[in-house]
Amino acid sequence: MAEIGQHARGLPGLPDEHARIPVWNAEDWYFEDFTVGDTIRSIRRTISEGESMLFNSLVMDHHPYVSDERFATEEGVFGKRLVAGAMVFSYGLGLAATNCLNSFSYGYDRLRFIGPVFIGDTIYTIRENLEKKVHDHKMGKVRVSYSVYKGEGTQVLYCEHLMTALYRDASRFAAQADKVQAEKKARRKAGDDG
Repeated sequence: MAEIGQHARGLPGLPDEHARIPVWNAEDWYFEDFTVGDTIRSIRRTISEGESMLFNSLVMDHHPYVSDERFATEEGVFGKRLVAGAMVFSYGLGLAATNCLNSFSYGYDRLRFIGPVFIGDTIYTIRENLEKKVHDHKMGKVRVSYSVYKGEGTQVLYCEHLMTALYRDASRFAAQADKVQAEKKARRKAGDDG
């Protein structure tokens, strides 16, 4: 298992003695370093009213459930204001993001808002590596899950993040990449982009 926070990576313009120090929460993992089944848990984070309203204003989400205390209390089905689901999604991913320097976001699947999050709730995230497979001649795909919980372990969100990750040694995956590319080409020719 690759250790989080243990990989130094220099940046242009840094003195050598600074470049040798690992950057906090910035990994130098390659496709080969991701192990299916590995999990990490984030720190916890309490969501305040001020940041909830700032998020709502930034994204122009002023639905009464997230921005109107009186409506949410008197007419809403939860009896109090919610934190916007997009905010819970953003925070949940951010809490467990490792900022891997060799991987790139490819998209998200299976996003589900399982339970409500309210102003003042404390959340944390568990991230698990679910799958990895060859994508092309430069990089593979890695699928990870993010399960966001509040309080004492009530799950409130689930999603899967698809990432591409560079190969450390692309030659090891060349034959598989040739096969994947041939299959994609055959599907395109048949009219199936799936």
